[in-house]
Amino acid sequence: MSFQDKTLLCRDCNNEFVWTAGEQEFFASKGFNNPPSRCVDCRKKFKEEKKQGTVTTTITCKDCGNKGDVPFKPINPDDILCADCFKKSFSAPSAA
Repeated sequence: MSFQDKTLLCRDCNNEFVWTAGEQEFFASKGFNNPPSRCVDCRKKFKEEKKQGTVTTTITCKDCGNKGDVPFKPINPDDILCADCFKKSFSAPSAA
């Protein structure tokens, strides 16, 4: 199979980058069917952020109203507890 350099658009920075024939050959040898969606710099940045776990979301607790940060993106941000209220909910005696 013959590969040729292709110009792609990065999904993060919207800059054009070249996907070289050599990179395409490497992707094909690994069984990857899709081209990269990020340029080299954005790919490195994305991997670093993922490795460091820097994804945090600021929430407002549904019980006490305090603001806090959680290490994930909540499905329903209006239905989430801060760390203190979350701990209290597990230590409260059951009403059975």
